[in-house]
Amino acid sequence: MDIAILEVFIILGLTIFFFVTELFPVDKIAIFIIVSLVLLGLVTPEEAISGFSNTATITVLSLMIIAIALEDNGVIAWFAQGLQRLSILPLLILIPTFMFITAGISAFISTTAVVIVFIKIIFQLSERFGIPAGKLLLPVSFAGILGGSCTLMGTSTNLIVNSIAQNRGVEKLGFFEFAWMGGIFLIAGIIIVTIASRFLPKKDPSESLELAYEIDELITTINIKPSSPLVGKTINDTFLKEASDVTLLKLIRNGVTTNAPGKYITLQSGDELVVMADIDNLERILTDGGHKEEKTTETPDKLIDVPKDIKVEAEKVKKEPIAIQLLEILILPGSVFLGSTLSDLKRFNLQGILPIAIKKRKNLRNTKERLIRKNLDQIRIKPGDRILLETDKSSVNELNNLEGVVILKTHEPFQPKNKTKKYIATAVLLAVIGLAASGVLSILASSLTGMALLLATNCLEMNKIYTKVDWQIFFLLAGMIPLGVAMTNSGADVWLSDQLLVLFEGKDKLFILGAIFLITMVMSGSVSNNATAVIMAPIAISVAAGLELPAKPFLLAVMFAANFSFFTPVGYQTNTLIYNLGIYRFKHFLFIGGILSIVLCVLGTLLLSTLF
Repeated sequence: MDIAILEVFIILGLTIFFFVTELFPVDKIAIFIIVSLVLLGLVTPEEAISGFSNTATITVLSLMIIAIALEDNGVIAWFAQGLQRLSILPLLILIPTFMFITAGISAFISTTAVVIVFIKIIFQLSERFGIPAGKLLLPVSFAGILGGSCTLMGTSTNLIVNSIAQNRGVEKLGFFEFAWMGGIFLIAGIIIVTIASRFLPKKDPSESLELAYEIDELITTINIKPSSPLVGKTINDTFLKEASDVTLLKLIRNGVTTNAPGKYITLQSGDELVVMADIDNLERILTDGGHKEEKTTETPDKLIDVPKDIKVEAEKVKKEPIAIQLLEILILPGSVFLGSTLSDLKRFNLQGILPIAIKKRKNLRNTKERLIRKNLDQIRIKPGDRILLETDKSSVNELNNLEGVVILKTHEPFQPKNKTKKYIATAVLLAVIGLAASGVLSILASSLTGMALLLATNCLEMNKIYTKVDWQIFFLLAGMIPLGVAMTNSGADVWLSDQLLVLFEGKDKLFILGAIFLITMVMSGSVSNNATAVIMAPIAISVAAGLELPAKPFLLAVMFAANFSFFTPVGYQTNTLIYNLGIYRFKHFLFIGGILSIVLCVLGTLLLSTLF
């Protein structure tokens, strides 16, 4: 094996490791890939940054921007608002109906944007009509993935595979060329998920903050004031030891952290205590510090609902009496809170809003042990995190107006949108689809034209683009594309295909096609679907060439299989979002998604074999 091929494999292995373990955000991983490839001489500096100007990358960026305009102007919500009238339907009819509508919209609009809107709608239905959100969210996410696989502009994965095909001299894919297969996959998915929905959770943990925030996941920090009666007492003599549902995780004194402090440690002024507690005890701590003092309305000289002995960092509030309530929010991609800590939230000037606790989204690194050994001021907010807030009702609308935030506990009506802009944005979307589908313009040209029209008609503002675009996806694509170039330059893709051909020697082409489909699907369960497509597409083309078979069936196998990440919640962004809501467990994806994956793998292999 050539040294260059070995270097590519090392980078590829480290990339997959970082994706799986989430040691770094995907955008950082992308930068690391680019720099590594240049330093090792696997690509030229020009090739290293070619991903930023690649047609697939720019097309995905343009489509994300169009999706932002559609959401901001209420187009997606407009498409979906009629779903509330379907609340009278039984679940066995409601589930496939939701899936079909979600898939239809996702075929032309960013799947993630569509699912985010549906999350809001489903929680509204759950609160108003008692429809269990757990029965609908997973089906909607799966349907969005299946629908996005029906057209060339449905997902970024499709665009990447098409770009790689063109760069390798393979005939480009048509806009609706594979829609008939996508439609069959969708029907199969709707049937399987509807039948298996009986195994989805009936109760929605988000309806109860006590259930949504399990005791080992509700973490907050309290500071001891000089006047506190806790000063001079040992931990054993305070409410921290008396309350069975309050756990003292660590004590921070003069910058020195003591994990699991002993019960005979004497508390001092300025000590910071990191505790875990349930909702009832958390309210008790915030209001009276465990000493059952009366809650009073605060003035500008004091902090909101702060007892005499405990201080929680927060914004000062108004003099007039306020009605306090607990509120739970979900952080989405594009949120202004991303990268901040709980204590940083005060810089956003959120009057009357007190961040209490954070529930980190689940990942392989985010174990309880790692979380509690990290200072809360160092724990950064990421997409999928859930934050518990104490706020007055007048501040709820302020939260509703924030970008990238979904209120899970309190659901307010959608803000009225400008009807003219809504119609213009809809017309622009239809024009983009029409121009791209008819072949008058390429998808890149039509999406750029659509973006320009939205800017010209003030349906889109540049500051919204800067704040709401999921730049992690953009950098991920820009970083992974040079890795594909390095595989070609070093011959790694040919070497891999040669090994696979040896492995497949004497095997039927149907078996080989199915193996490519399965390998890609398994990889996409732990690695980003886009990254999987970049890695597997060149290999699929080389395997097809080695077998002297048409490349298109193998390319489509990679495209579909990279999208079909159902058996884990980490391969596709929409699955990660609904998993982070706390409703589902890993087993729901493994069982229902696993069955769906096996069926689609067999079905996809049979359908694609007709193209030989």
